[in-house]
Amino acid sequence: MLTKRLAFSRWWMGLIVLLLIGFPFVSDSRGALILLTQIFIYAVFAMSYDILLGYTGIISFGHAMFFGIGAYTTAIFLHRWDHSMLSFLISLVAVLVLTGIVSYLIGVMTLRLKSHFYAMLTLAIAGLFLVLAEKWRDLTKGSDGFTFYIPDLLKDRTALYFFALAFMVIMFVLLKRFTDSPTGRVLQAIRENEQRTESLGYKILHYKIIASMVAGLAAGLSGSMYAITLRFVNTAVFGTNVTLDALLMTIIGGVGTLFGSILGSALILLVHAGLTDLAKIHWIFERWMIFFGALYILAVMFFPQGIVGMFRQWRAKWNRG
Repeated sequence: MLTKRLAFSRWWMGLIVLLLIGFPFVSDSRGALILLTQIFIYAVFAMSYDILLGYTGIISFGHAMFFGIGAYTTAIFLHRWDHSMLSFLISLVAVLVLTGIVSYLIGVMTLRLKSHFYAMLTLAIAGLFLVLAEKWRDLTKGSDGFTFYIPDLLKDRTALYFFALAFMVIMFVLLKRFTDSPTGRVLQAIRENEQRTESLGYKILHYKIIASMVAGLAAGLSGSMYAITLRFVNTAVFGTNVTLDALLMTIIGGVGTLFGSILGSALILLVHAGLTDLAKIHWIFERWMIFFGALYILAVMFFPQGIVGMFRQWRAKWNRG
């Protein structure tokens, strides 16, 4: 039965990827390409947050710091060096190094704390990165930000679309392999019962640091891709609302399900785009944060396990019936 379910899930995912590959050939909408590209990138960011919240049970309010590090690192490389593909790839290596070091140090310093103490400390550290980015104007241009050129290969929106799609698929496969590995199983055991897992001889801090590093690396890469799509970066990438977006996408899609993060990011960005279009009709839709808040409340009340969790419940009832 499990093998059949896995085969069915892979078949559907493969079909979705094929449809996404064929989309640019049947639609000439530039706006749709840009929106889907952003969905792919935010999906990776949401998946990185799901590694912490969904698979390890860690709540972080400072996850945007890794997103911002990735965005600024790539932007600075392309702005101050050159805008070749080689510079972009080197910037990605630099992002992996920087986010790996920062996530490790923060993990060592903070993951000994429990629940809300850790969440508030990560919020404070993310605030320090935001202040640093605003004050170090020689490097970051402060809150004004700066524009930069991107590699010629990615200037075409269709090429960037396929690059972002490949990025999302590769990251999904890698993160899925990680969560299905023995390390991933230990992380899920920590989420369910940390004391029991520790009593079995596992070093809880060691595994939490691994989860923090994997999540930080993935978030940093998504920040790099985000900067590439905008060709602009400012201190907003360190904002708390960036972390809250990832939290909202994860909860609505389904906590502890990487595919749910993709669905959550798609739903949130599509709703945002729809409300933005409706704002041209009536001013009330300009207050789109109110609608987002209502969506979040309804999701928590009626679908606490998210879209994927709800589907699994329906499927289980169907099988029992």
